[in-house]
Amino acid sequence: MASSAPASASDAHDEPSMLSARVLVPFLLVSLIWGSTWLVIKDQISSVPPTWSVSYRFAVAAIGMFALAWWRKAPLRLDRQGQLIALALGLFQFSANFNFVYRSEAYITSGLLAVLFAMLMVPNALLSRIFLGARIAGGFIIGTAVALAGIALLFVQEYRAMPADLSDVMKGLGLALCAILCASIANVMQSAERVKAMPILSLLAWAMLWGALGNAALGWALYGAPVFESRPAYLGGIVYLGLMGSVVTFPMYFALIRDIGAARAAYSSVLVPVVAMVLSTLFEGYRWSLLAGAGAALGMIGLVIAMRARTPRTPRLSG
Repeated sequence: MASSAPASASDAHDEPSMLSARVLVPFLLVSLIWGSTWLVIKDQISSVPPTWSVSYRFAVAAIGMFALAWWRKAPLRLDRQGQLIALALGLFQFSANFNFVYRSEAYITSGLLAVLFAMLMVPNALLSRIFLGARIAGGFIIGTAVALAGIALLFVQEYRAMPADLSDVMKGLGLALCAILCASIANVMQSAERVKAMPILSLLAWAMLWGALGNAALGWALYGAPVFESRPAYLGGIVYLGLMGSVVTFPMYFALIRDIGAARAAYSSVLVPVVAMVLSTLFEGYRWSLLAGAGAALGMIGLVIAMRARTPRTPRLSG
């Protein structure tokens, strides 16, 4: 009979510290790269329907991920259950999520969308609690509250700067929330024990392939035959988003989820809008205000509080 027993002292140290190099380095790299992708995605909103742009991005990403898996000698085949998991991950993360993201950018600014995605930590924590029984540290709750206050200030700043009317903002907001929910479902899937046991590169390669195929099927159904654009910036954006924004980042991000949980890994999304705003300052003439500065500062303070919080261990089952 299985009985619950407290984790041993060694188990308590299984989860690496948020401030260790193993966590901090990929955390910062993912945040920096994804902070840069919002500008590139904005340029992808062009004559090409968004679903086709997403399909091209993940076709490039799938090729790159299979090449990386082969180079790292990861198994390139998955069993039936593994393929079903890859299919679900591909449809939620690499199809539905990004289709909602690209459509949202047609109504709201890339900066506002990046700010909204900083809320990803909230559904990640809630879904992990509901479906995986993950416990939430008090420090994480405090840090999240502080960070959300900063996000609110950034939201107000971005909203004030928008020329669009309220109806467009609400459409963009609704699409962004759908994207966040899809991304959160995919994130929490990565924390499940069955998924954590799968080789991450193999899983991502197949998930990106399924995502690209799902996007292509949806694109054909909605818009007809593929539409392409030969503009160098568009082509360069597809390659950058496919390789740097996907092949480089997603293995690191999903490894973080497996190491520290979906809720704390999603804290990278607090850094992303700040990075996006800095890049916008450099390349788009973005002007900082008191609201924006206060929001960024509160976000960083909340991030530090949450990163220092020790996650309570969930009791393990032993035979």
